Amino acid sequence: MPAPDPMHMPRGMKTIWAISDGAAGNRRQAWALAQAMGGQLRELVLAPRAPWSWFAPRALPGGRLALDPSARDVLSPPWPDLAVGCGRQAALATRLIARLSERRTRTVQILDPRIATRHWDAVVAPRHDGLAGANVLAPLGSLHPIDDDWLQDARSAWAVFSRMPSPRIGVLLGGSRLGVRLDGRWLAALVGTLRRLLADGGSAMIMASRRTPDGLSNACADALAAYPQLLWRGVQDGANPYPGVLAWADRLLASPDSVNMLSEAAATGAPVHTIALSPLPRRLARFHATLAEGGWLVEPGAPRRAVAPLRETPAVAAALRSRLNWDSERGTA
Repeated sequence: MPAPDPMHMPRGMKTIWAISDGAAGNRRQAWALAQAMGGQLRELVLAPRAPWSWFAPRALPGGRLALDPSARDVLSPPWPDLAVGCGRQAALATRLIARLSERRTRTVQILDPRIATRHWDAVVAPRHDGLAGANVLAPLGSLHPIDDDWLQDARSAWAVFSRMPSPRIGVLLGGSRLGVRLDGRWLAALVGTLRRLLADGGSAMIMASRRTPDGLSNACADALAAYPQLLWRGVQDGANPYPGVLAWADRLLASPDSVNMLSEAAATGAPVHTIALSPLPRRLARFHATLAEGGWLVEPGAPRRAVAPLRETPAVAAALRSRLNWDSERGTA
Protein backbone atom coordinates (compact mmCIF):
# COMPACT_ATOMS: atom_id res chain seq x y z
CA MET A 1 0.00 0.00 0.00
CA PRO A 2 2.51 2.65 -1.12
CA ALA A 3 1.90 6.36 -0.71
CA PRO A 4 1.17 8.16 -3.96
CA ASP A 5 3.42 10.76 -5.54
CA PRO A 6 1.38 14.00 -5.43
CA MET A 7 3.25 15.29 -8.50
CA HIS A 8 1.86 12.47 -10.63
CA MET A 9 -1.80 12.46 -9.59
CA PRO A 10 -4.33 12.99 -12.37
CA ARG A 11 -5.70 16.51 -12.05
CA GLY A 12 -9.09 16.48 -10.36
CA MET A 13 -8.68 12.96 -8.95
CA LYS A 14 -9.90 12.80 -5.39
CA THR A 15 -7.50 11.90 -2.62
CA ILE A 16 -8.30 9.51 0.21
CA TRP A 17 -6.35 8.68 3.34
CA ALA A 18 -6.97 5.29 4.98
CA ILE A 19 -5.97 5.61 8.64
CA SER A 20 -5.57 2.98 11.35
CA ASP A 21 -3.45 2.05 14.34
CA GLY A 22 -1.82 -0.74 12.34
CA ALA A 23 -3.92 -3.60 13.72
CA ALA A 24 -4.59 -5.99 10.84
CA GLY A 25 -8.39 -5.90 11.09
CA ASN A 26 -8.49 -2.10 11.31
CA ARG A 27 -6.07 -1.67 8.40
CA ARG A 28 -8.10 -3.99 6.18
CA GLN A 29 -11.40 -2.27 6.88
CA ALA A 30 -10.08 1.27 6.36
CA TRP A 31 -8.24 0.32 3.18
CA ALA A 32 -11.14 -1.71 1.76
CA LEU A 33 -13.63 1.14 2.16
CA ALA A 34 -11.18 3.78 0.89
CA GLN A 35 -10.48 1.65 -2.18
CA ALA A 36 -14.18 1.09 -2.84
CA MET A 37 -14.79 4.85 -2.78
CA GLY A 38 -12.45 5.34 -5.74
CA GLY A 39 -9.63 7.85 -5.79
CA GLN A 40 -5.93 8.23 -5.11
CA LEU A 41 -5.20 6.26 -1.94
CA ARG A 42 -2.67 6.74 0.82
CA GLU A 43 -2.34 4.65 3.96
CA LEU A 44 -1.39 6.20 7.30
CA VAL A 45 -0.64 4.23 10.46
CA LEU A 46 -0.91 6.58 13.41
CA ALA A 47 -0.63 5.85 17.11
CA PRO A 48 -1.37 8.81 19.39
CA ARG A 49 0.74 9.13 22.53
CA ALA A 50 -0.46 9.05 26.11
CA PRO A 51 -2.45 10.66 27.57
CA TRP A 52 -4.33 11.38 24.33
CA SER A 53 -4.41 7.68 23.41
CA TRP A 54 -6.08 6.84 26.72
CA PHE A 55 -9.06 9.05 25.97
CA ALA A 56 -9.25 8.66 22.16
CA PRO A 57 -11.27 9.69 20.28
CA ARG A 58 -12.11 12.35 22.87
CA ALA A 59 -10.12 15.47 22.10
CA LEU A 60 -7.82 16.79 24.83
CA PRO A 61 -5.93 20.09 24.79
CA GLY A 62 -2.81 19.94 22.67
CA GLY A 63 -4.30 18.69 19.42
CA ARG A 64 -1.43 17.62 17.18
CA LEU A 65 0.85 17.09 20.19
CA ALA A 66 -0.95 13.75 20.50
CA LEU A 67 1.28 12.58 17.65
CA ASP A 68 5.05 12.24 17.65
CA PRO A 69 6.98 14.73 15.45
CA SER A 70 7.27 12.39 12.44
CA ALA A 71 3.52 11.71 12.49
CA ARG A 72 2.81 15.44 12.78
CA ASP A 73 4.79 15.94 9.58
CA VAL A 74 2.61 13.35 7.85
CA LEU A 75 -0.59 14.89 9.18
CA SER A 76 -0.23 18.12 7.27
CA PRO A 77 -1.48 19.79 4.07
CA PRO A 78 -2.36 19.17 1.33
CA TRP A 79 -5.39 17.68 3.06
CA PRO A 80 -7.25 14.81 1.37
CA ASP A 81 -10.80 14.98 0.09
CA LEU A 82 -11.72 12.08 2.37
CA ALA A 83 -10.18 10.50 5.47
CA VAL A 84 -11.37 7.02 6.44
CA GLY A 85 -10.36 5.84 9.90
CA CYS A 86 -10.92 2.54 11.64
CA GLY A 87 -10.56 2.12 15.39
CA ARG A 88 -10.46 4.55 18.32
CA GLN A 89 -6.96 5.91 17.67
CA ALA A 90 -7.73 6.58 14.00
CA ALA A 91 -10.96 8.28 15.05
CA LEU A 92 -8.90 10.81 17.00
CA ALA A 93 -6.77 11.40 13.89
CA THR A 94 -9.77 11.96 11.63
CA ARG A 95 -11.20 14.43 14.17
CA LEU A 96 -7.91 16.33 14.04
CA ILE A 97 -7.92 16.32 10.23
CA ALA A 98 -11.46 17.67 10.12
CA ARG A 99 -10.49 20.55 12.42
CA LEU A 100 -7.12 21.31 10.81
CA SER A 101 -8.59 21.26 7.30
CA GLU A 102 -11.45 23.50 8.44
CA ARG A 103 -13.86 20.69 7.50
CA ARG A 104 -12.77 20.67 3.86
CA THR A 105 -11.83 17.02 4.36
CA ARG A 106 -14.81 14.70 4.71
CA THR A 107 -14.32 12.13 7.47
CA VAL A 108 -15.67 8.63 7.94
CA GLN A 109 -15.20 6.56 11.08
CA ILE A 110 -15.43 2.76 10.96
CA LEU A 111 -16.52 1.10 14.26
CA ASP A 112 -18.47 2.68 17.07
CA PRO A 113 -16.43 5.67 18.33
CA ARG A 114 -18.26 5.59 21.69
CA ILE A 115 -18.88 9.32 21.47
CA ALA A 116 -21.38 11.43 19.49
CA THR A 117 -21.31 10.59 15.79
CA ARG A 118 -21.68 14.26 14.82
CA HIS A 119 -17.88 14.62 14.89
CA TRP A 120 -17.72 12.73 11.57
CA ASP A 121 -19.56 13.08 8.29
CA ALA A 122 -20.48 9.40 8.56
CA VAL A 123 -19.94 6.49 10.92
CA VAL A 124 -19.96 2.86 9.78
CA ALA A 125 -20.67 0.51 12.69
CA PRO A 126 -21.80 -3.14 12.48
CA ARG A 127 -25.47 -3.75 13.12
CA HIS A 128 -24.92 -5.72 16.33
CA ASP A 129 -23.42 -2.59 17.97
CA GLY A 130 -26.91 -1.08 17.96
CA LEU A 131 -25.59 2.38 17.05
CA ALA A 132 -28.19 4.74 15.58
CA GLY A 133 -28.02 8.20 14.08
CA ALA A 134 -28.75 10.20 10.95
CA ASN A 135 -25.17 9.74 9.72
CA VAL A 136 -24.76 6.07 10.75
CA LEU A 137 -24.49 3.16 8.29
CA ALA A 138 -24.94 -0.30 9.82
CA PRO A 139 -23.68 -3.26 7.77
CA LEU A 140 -24.16 -6.75 9.16
CA GLY A 141 -20.46 -7.43 9.67
CA SER A 142 -16.98 -6.06 8.98
CA LEU A 143 -15.85 -4.40 5.78
CA HIS A 144 -13.30 -6.20 3.62
CA PRO A 145 -11.97 -6.31 0.05
CA ILE A 146 -13.05 -9.88 -0.74
CA ASP A 147 -14.84 -10.48 -4.04
CA ASP A 148 -14.50 -12.95 -6.92
CA ASP A 149 -11.44 -11.19 -8.38
CA TRP A 150 -9.76 -11.06 -4.96
CA LEU A 151 -10.32 -14.77 -4.46
CA GLN A 152 -9.06 -15.62 -7.94
CA ASP A 153 -5.89 -13.59 -7.36
CA ALA A 154 -5.40 -15.39 -4.05
CA ARG A 155 -5.84 -18.79 -5.70
CA SER A 156 -3.24 -17.89 -8.28
CA ALA A 157 -0.79 -16.56 -5.70
CA TRP A 158 -1.22 -19.62 -3.48
CA ALA A 159 -1.70 -22.30 -6.15
CA VAL A 160 0.48 -24.58 -4.01
CA PHE A 161 -2.59 -25.19 -1.82
CA SER A 162 -4.29 -26.96 -4.72
CA ARG A 163 -2.03 -29.93 -3.92
CA MET A 164 -3.40 -30.28 -0.39
CA PRO A 165 -5.98 -33.09 -0.09
CA SER A 166 -9.65 -32.15 -0.12
CA PRO A 167 -11.65 -31.29 1.79
CA ARG A 168 -9.35 -28.48 2.86
CA ILE A 169 -10.46 -27.10 6.23
CA GLY A 170 -9.33 -23.56 6.93
CA VAL A 171 -8.92 -23.01 10.69
CA LEU A 172 -8.91 -19.33 11.68
CA LEU A 173 -7.74 -18.77 15.24
CA GLY A 174 -8.19 -15.55 17.18
CA GLY A 175 -7.70 -15.26 20.91
CA SER A 176 -9.50 -15.03 24.20
CA ARG A 177 -11.38 -11.81 24.91
CA LEU A 178 -13.82 -10.62 27.53
CA GLY A 179 -16.58 -13.22 27.63
CA VAL A 180 -14.83 -15.68 25.28
CA ARG A 181 -12.22 -18.16 26.51
CA LEU A 182 -10.17 -20.21 24.06
CA ASP A 183 -8.87 -22.57 26.73
CA GLY A 184 -8.05 -26.27 26.90
CA ARG A 185 -11.71 -27.26 26.89
CA TRP A 186 -12.31 -25.18 23.77
CA LEU A 187 -9.21 -26.64 22.09
CA ALA A 188 -10.48 -30.17 22.75
CA ALA A 189 -13.83 -29.31 21.16
CA LEU A 190 -12.06 -27.73 18.18
CA VAL A 191 -9.84 -30.77 17.61
CA GLY A 192 -12.76 -33.16 17.97
CA THR A 193 -14.76 -31.21 15.39
CA LEU A 194 -11.85 -31.08 12.96
CA ARG A 195 -11.24 -34.82 13.26
CA ARG A 196 -14.89 -35.46 12.42
CA LEU A 197 -14.69 -33.18 9.40
CA LEU A 198 -11.51 -34.97 8.29
CA ALA A 199 -12.74 -38.50 9.06
CA ASP A 200 -12.77 -39.45 5.37
CA GLY A 201 -9.54 -37.63 4.54
CA GLY A 202 -8.55 -34.07 3.73
CA SER A 203 -6.20 -31.49 5.19
CA ALA A 204 -6.11 -28.62 7.68
CA MET A 205 -4.82 -25.10 7.06
CA ILE A 206 -4.31 -23.55 10.51
CA MET A 207 -3.99 -19.77 10.69
CA ALA A 208 -3.09 -17.93 13.89
CA SER A 209 -3.56 -14.20 14.42
CA ARG A 210 -1.54 -11.77 16.48
CA ARG A 211 -3.86 -12.50 19.41
CA THR A 212 -3.40 -16.28 19.24
CA PRO A 213 -1.09 -17.78 21.90
CA ASP A 214 1.57 -20.03 20.35
CA GLY A 215 0.46 -22.75 22.76
CA LEU A 216 -3.01 -22.83 21.21
CA SER A 217 -1.92 -22.98 17.57
CA ASN A 218 0.87 -25.46 18.30
CA ALA A 219 -1.43 -27.72 20.31
CA CYS A 220 -3.99 -27.67 17.51
CA ALA A 221 -1.34 -28.65 14.95
CA ASP A 222 0.07 -31.39 17.21
CA ALA A 223 -3.38 -32.88 17.76
CA LEU A 224 -3.88 -33.03 13.99
CA ALA A 225 -0.40 -34.38 13.22
CA ALA A 226 -1.90 -37.39 11.44
CA TYR A 227 -3.39 -35.13 8.75
CA PRO A 228 -1.67 -33.11 6.02
CA GLN A 229 -1.58 -29.56 7.29
CA LEU A 230 -0.33 -26.02 7.10
CA LEU A 231 0.49 -24.13 10.30
CA TRP A 232 1.12 -20.39 10.16
CA ARG A 233 1.76 -18.55 13.45
CA GLY A 234 3.47 -15.40 12.21
CA VAL A 235 6.25 -14.07 10.03
CA GLN A 236 8.62 -16.71 11.39
CA ASP A 237 6.65 -19.18 9.28
CA GLY A 238 7.06 -17.18 6.05
CA ALA A 239 4.69 -15.04 4.03
CA ASN A 240 1.15 -14.72 5.40
CA PRO A 241 -1.01 -17.23 3.48
CA TYR A 242 -4.33 -15.94 4.84
CA PRO A 243 -5.69 -14.95 1.40
CA GLY A 244 -4.78 -18.36 0.03
CA VAL A 245 -6.45 -20.13 2.94
CA LEU A 246 -9.67 -18.19 2.38
CA ALA A 247 -9.54 -18.86 -1.37
CA TRP A 248 -8.73 -22.58 -1.27
CA ALA A 249 -10.67 -23.78 1.80
CA ASP A 250 -13.63 -26.05 1.16
CA ARG A 251 -14.87 -25.21 4.66
CA LEU A 252 -13.78 -22.61 7.20
CA LEU A 253 -13.85 -23.05 10.97
CA ALA A 254 -13.27 -19.76 12.79
CA SER A 255 -12.96 -19.15 16.51
CA PRO A 256 -16.02 -17.29 17.83
CA ASP A 257 -14.26 -14.16 19.06
CA SER A 258 -13.51 -12.27 15.83
CA VAL A 259 -16.18 -10.41 13.85
CA ASN A 260 -13.55 -9.65 11.20
CA MET A 261 -12.57 -13.28 10.62
CA LEU A 262 -16.16 -14.50 10.56
CA SER A 263 -17.18 -11.72 8.14
CA GLU A 264 -14.29 -12.50 5.80
CA ALA A 265 -14.95 -16.23 5.96
CA ALA A 266 -18.61 -15.59 5.09
CA ALA A 267 -17.46 -13.63 2.02
CA THR A 268 -15.81 -16.65 0.39
CA GLY A 269 -18.92 -18.70 -0.36
CA ALA A 270 -17.58 -21.70 1.60
CA PRO A 271 -19.54 -23.07 4.59
CA VAL A 272 -18.44 -21.39 7.82
CA HIS A 273 -18.45 -22.99 11.26
CA THR A 274 -17.55 -21.91 14.76
CA ILE A 275 -17.50 -23.39 18.25
CA ALA A 276 -18.90 -21.55 21.27
CA LEU A 277 -19.06 -23.59 24.46
CA SER A 278 -20.68 -20.95 26.66
CA PRO A 279 -22.98 -17.97 26.05
CA LEU A 280 -21.24 -15.23 24.09
CA PRO A 281 -21.26 -11.54 25.07
CA ARG A 282 -24.53 -9.95 24.03
CA ARG A 283 -23.37 -8.00 20.98
CA LEU A 284 -21.22 -10.85 19.70
CA ALA A 285 -24.11 -13.28 20.22
CA ARG A 286 -26.34 -11.03 18.09
CA PHE A 287 -23.79 -11.10 15.30
CA HIS A 288 -23.52 -14.91 15.41
CA ALA A 289 -27.30 -15.23 15.41
CA THR A 290 -27.63 -12.99 12.36
CA LEU A 291 -24.97 -14.97 10.48
CA ALA A 292 -26.78 -18.21 11.31
CA GLU A 293 -30.19 -16.83 10.29
CA GLY A 294 -28.74 -15.71 6.96
CA GLY A 295 -27.22 -19.11 6.28
CA TRP A 296 -23.59 -17.99 6.43
CA LEU A 297 -22.82 -19.74 9.72
CA VAL A 298 -23.77 -23.42 9.86
CA GLU A 299 -23.21 -26.38 12.13
CA PRO A 300 -20.00 -28.36 11.40
CA GLY A 301 -20.71 -31.09 8.88
CA ALA A 302 -23.92 -29.47 7.63
CA PRO A 303 -24.45 -29.48 3.87
CA ARG A 304 -23.59 -26.41 1.86
CA ARG A 305 -26.46 -23.91 1.60
CA ALA A 306 -27.10 -21.73 -1.43
CA VAL A 307 -26.51 -18.26 0.03
CA ALA A 308 -24.81 -15.29 -1.56
CA PRO A 309 -21.38 -14.49 -0.07
CA LEU A 310 -21.46 -11.73 2.55
CA ARG A 311 -19.84 -8.78 0.73
CA GLU A 312 -21.09 -5.44 2.07
CA THR A 313 -18.26 -3.04 1.25
CA PRO A 314 -19.56 -2.00 -2.22
CA ALA A 315 -23.02 -1.20 -0.82
CA VAL A 316 -21.55 0.84 2.04
CA ALA A 317 -19.32 2.74 -0.39
CA ALA A 318 -22.32 3.45 -2.66
CA ALA A 319 -24.33 4.79 0.29
CA LEU A 320 -21.41 7.02 1.31
CA ARG A 321 -20.96 8.35 -2.21
CA SER A 322 -24.60 9.39 -2.21
CA ARG A 323 -24.49 10.85 1.31
CA LEU A 324 -21.31 12.84 0.63
CA ASN A 325 -22.31 13.84 -2.90
CA TRP A 326 -19.00 12.25 -3.79
CA ASP A 327 -19.37 11.68 -7.52
CA SER A 328 -20.47 15.25 -8.33
CA GLU A 329 -17.60 17.02 -6.55
CA ARG A 330 -14.18 17.54 -8.06
CA GLY A 331 -11.07 16.54 -6.19
CA THR A 332 -8.64 19.01 -4.71
CA ALA A 333 -5.56 17.75 -6.55
